[in-house]
Amino acid sequence: MTLRSFRPRALTAVSLTAVAALTLAACGSSDDSGSDSASGSDATRTVKTAMGDVKVGEAPQRVVVLDTAELDSALTLGVKPVGATHADVTSGFLNYLPKDQVAGIEDVGRMMTPNLEAIAGLKPDLILTSKIRHGDKYAELSKIAPTVMTENTGYPWKENFQVHAEALGKEAEAKMVADGYADHVADVTKALGGKEKVAATEVNMVRFVEGADIRIYGKKNYIATILADVGLGRPAITDQAKDGFSYDVSPEKIDLADADVVFHSTYGDPKKSKETETTGSGLWKNMDAVKNGKVFAVDDQLWIQGIGYTAADKILGELHQSLTK
Repeated sequence: MTLRSFRPRALTAVSLTAVAALTLAACGSSDDSGSDSASGSDATRTVKTAMGDVKVGEAPQRVVVLDTAELDSALTLGVKPVGATHADVTSGFLNYLPKDQVAGIEDVGRMMTPNLEAIAGLKPDLILTSKIRHGDKYAELSKIAPTVMTENTGYPWKENFQVHAEALGKEAEAKMVADGYADHVADVTKALGGKEKVAATEVNMVRFVEGADIRIYGKKNYIATILADVGLGRPAITDQAKDGFSYDVSPEKIDLADADVVFHSTYGDPKKSKETETTGSGLWKNMDAVKNGKVFAVDDQLWIQGIGYTAADKILGELHQSLTK
């Protein structure tokens, strides 16, 4: 049994088991006290957010999420939102998420332009998002429901997950999820030959983006944290990334992306994003990674846009499979 086939199921099982057990325990205690939210309790908790302290109900039941990271967090913790924005992809909700888990979630508009009327119509008791995405809408959102915003998205995804868990009242489940991820990371590192061998393998992540230059991802973004957790090396070019995020190049400089292993994804149309032009060029074909068969196309929705533990667990499986070819 490969890590790819085993570990993602293991993390899901851990999450669901934790949710089931802790939910039953909570139901037992609320039956005794009669103070759970379903019985009309006004009990609240205070969550520290990017916008200050926010009082949130003890057990939010109608959650709306406004970005992909928040959707991943909620589903990982066993909470199905009543509403969510969609990413700018043909699949709507990101395609790595199980269809049965997103079925029935109301689409409340595009991620950057959520439909506030649709959100209000769902009568949420909690809204999850980030300041960088919707800080300008905080006043309007907070009139609809308690709104918990993290400062940013992407790079601080693990810290953000903890904020989401606190807002959802799922701290115990969050610990089990994080522990399961750490175990998976350790298994992948071991399977790839151990820390020393893994550190000697330099990996680059390249993203072709419609309407923008080609991005060579640096060390301060979501996918970089996963590569770092496994212990993989990164080429010197990544140190030149602006704000640690990415070093942007034209097709004429794609050879700067060369490494022992190169993963690449595409956002938008392959031709308009320059993927077709670049991967067909002599510069690309002459890169050592290409000549050595160590270039792998990956799903942009999973590797770049997911930003959460469910996505990360699947990425670890694909890393293991690719790097052992």
